[in-house]
Amino acid sequence: MQVKSRHHLRSDAVSELEDALADQLGVAAEGDTYERVEFEETDWEVVLIDGEPQVAYFDSEPFLTVRGANAYDPDKRVVTVDAGAISFVSDGADIMRPGITEATHDISPDDLVVIAEESHGKVLAIGRARVDGADMAGDEGKVVDSLHHVGDDLYEFAG
Repeated sequence: MQVKSRHHLRSDAVSELEDALADQLGVAAEGDTYERVEFEETDWEVVLIDGEPQVAYFDSEPFLTVRGANAYDPDKRVVTVDAGAISFVSDGADIMRPGITEATHDISPDDLVVIAEESHGKVLAIGRARVDGADMAGDEGKVVDSLHHVGDDLYEFAG
């Protein structure tokens, strides 16, 4: 991915970003430098916190990247999948009900969510919910659209 522009965030923009992440995910992002990066030929915008790509904008909404979610361990908007779903989710597949073991009840349709595996709690992907958290587990149907996953271009970007 070719970088189009990069600039440091002003303190008010940093505060807005930190507040959004605290509200959405219950995490306290903290760093000495916050730098926004835009790319050529893609809509991705990333915020590097101390040089690490920890936040991305999905449809103008800031949210943790897979790397950021693994660094901060969110406790809100989390969908947990079983071992059988790991390879599919890691390859960018959308999340289906049979692979879900639990989901936090603070999830509403169209919310950005973190997809984690159940054995170690490692985050595998970021997605957009199609249903409420209480309705995620079940026998059939797609319930989360995958937006970013382990191994994709955003994950591989190294500031």
